[in-house]
Amino acid sequence: MTLVTRRTILGTAAGFIAASSLTFAGGAAKAETADMTIDEVLFDPDNPVLGNPDGDVTIVEYFDYQCPYCKANHPILTDVVENDGNIRLVMKDWPIFGAPSVTASQLALGAAKGGGYEKASDALMATEGRLSDEIVRQTLSDAGFDPSALEAAYKADRAKWDGLLGRNSKQASLMGLQGTPAFIIGTTIYPGAMDKAALLEAVALARA
Repeated sequence: MTLVTRRTILGTAAGFIAASSLTFAGGAAKAETADMTIDEVLFDPDNPVLGNPDGDVTIVEYFDYQCPYCKANHPILTDVVENDGNIRLVMKDWPIFGAPSVTASQLALGAAKGGGYEKASDALMATEGRLSDEIVRQTLSDAGFDPSALEAAYKADRAKWDGLLGRNSKQASLMGLQGTPAFIIGTTIYPGAMDKAALLEAVALARA
């Protein structure tokens, strides 16, 4: 059994790939494994895709709207994606900081049907400090959304969105991620925040 650690390349001869499947270990002390394909992690059909949907490199971020490191990293990440022009950005909502995080993720996903996920997500990422349900709703209202409509949209597709959030959480657990943010760039796991230089280096490595 191979342990996933910082910057472990998923597709090595160390045993991660068996046909099209990947085997992840959940941690050294309490090992938990499950088979997941690369496509299941990088190309979940229910997950909103930002950046260039046809980009030659995929960046996945597991994040929480209350995570200060996610918030600080977000402008750097989006700047790299925008300036590059050929990156698929997959933001995997992983609300681990309590009920307001869950509310934020649910309402942002509720905006996805109308094409507003990116705008809603950016607004929530620009908040400071801890969130409350009231702050989440006011932030989205200030960004031009009707929070009640977003909630209704989420509930209308609840099975889809709850399924997505469940898969995101399961993947993070099986990969042994200890918190947010955590990135997969190409087929390499990068736990923790990444500055611009590190992001650019990781993208270049993925293309090499």
